[in-house]
Amino acid sequence: MPILTEKCLSACVHRIVSDQPVTDLHTHVFSPVFGVSPEANAGLLWGIDELLTYHYLIAEVFRVVPATVMSYDAFYGLGTAEQADYIWEHLFVRRGPMSEATRGVVTTLCRLGLDPKEKTLGPYRKYFASLDADGYVDLVMKLANVDQITMTNEVFDSVESELWLGGADVGGDDRFACVLRIDALLLDWSVAREKLVGWGYAVGGDLEGVSGGDVLVEVRRFLNDWIDRIKPVYVATSLPPSFCYPMVEGSWMGRLIDEALLPVLADRGLAWALMIGAVRGTNAGLGVAGDSLGLSDVDAVVNLCRGYGNNKFMVTMLARENQHELAVVSRKFGNLLPFGCWWYLNNPSLITEMTRMRLELLGTTFSPQHSDARILDQLIYKWDHSRKIIGNVLVEKYRDLMAVGYEVTSEEVEADVKRLLRDTYREFVGLPL
Repeated sequence: MPILTEKCLSACVHRIVSDQPVTDLHTHVFSPVFGVSPEANAGLLWGIDELLTYHYLIAEVFRVVPATVMSYDAFYGLGTAEQADYIWEHLFVRRGPMSEATRGVVTTLCRLGLDPKEKTLGPYRKYFASLDADGYVDLVMKLANVDQITMTNEVFDSVESELWLGGADVGGDDRFACVLRIDALLLDWSVAREKLVGWGYAVGGDLEGVSGGDVLVEVRRFLNDWIDRIKPVYVATSLPPSFCYPMVEGSWMGRLIDEALLPVLADRGLAWALMIGAVRGTNAGLGVAGDSLGLSDVDAVVNLCRGYGNNKFMVTMLARENQHELAVVSRKFGNLLPFGCWWYLNNPSLITEMTRMRLELLGTTFSPQHSDARILDQLIYKWDHSRKIIGNVLVEKYRDLMAVGYEVTSEEVEADVKRLLRDTYREFVGLPL
């Protein structure tokens, strides 16, 4: 086994990290068969106009040009191409792309062989118009070195559910894995109940003062039906920072978790992914760009892992302040997988900090990153940037080992990187290695 020297360590580690295919365990990217539905949660979005009108950049452009100049309503009243022109002019032409979101667009354009300093979007639109969606998925996956894209399939979204129920083979693309997202079931029972009744589940009526036993039987049937239908790799829920567990005695959400969701997942061997900490509508005028974050209660995770040892939990939290406690708790429970640097944590300084801390506390028993991409093209820059950061942290850690006399081999590095970028997650959820 070739032993790495200090001189060659950095180049070798970065080459191995770059060459290792990654399984992207959480995105909002869809396979081409879903079509294009920008107004819905389901739909494959790609190209320069979609890249520039992503909500990160919408929020940023209103930092540069205040709403007193272009109101929120006026901006959202523009077509997608007009919005993209506006953002390009103010964030890329009139100033340098310094933020992570703007730098990401530049990285993507450069990796595609395009000039990132065009004054107008015409050349980019011409390039993307020459591509077909299916072939572009292959190109992006090759450039990002991603072996599988994990979708987020929101069962209570009307467009999404109609696609599945309509008989289309929307789950038949092996490049994509499905995830059953069930937010409304736990967070908005009135909406979920209306959908369930429409699909033929006997959950109607007022739950006040009702035991709910029969309703819970139907909810379990619903979960099993949709697991059979879409064959998800895990089930996911995005939760506010106020989420706590156990819940107030008699809480309907608590009963759904205890008597329906977790028993079904244990029986089916599926993990529950909890994404905790999003505060919706902090600035409602910005629409989806107006969400923020809050400090969450890690004790909720502790109580779930301790109380349900036969269940598996994947957890990511949005507040930086939660990360150390979550990493420490992860040392205590083998049924808990911390994953990714989610949303506002997906910035180089924070990715570096979190990856270093997790390696120091957990070794390679975590998943350092997911793209959380909503636009297909974002896979390129998110993995380009993250690989460099993860590689830098690994170089630091291997140097620490070498400094005390440990001989680091390239085979060891390859095995560690494969675990971090692919196998730790895949083994946890039961995917082939």
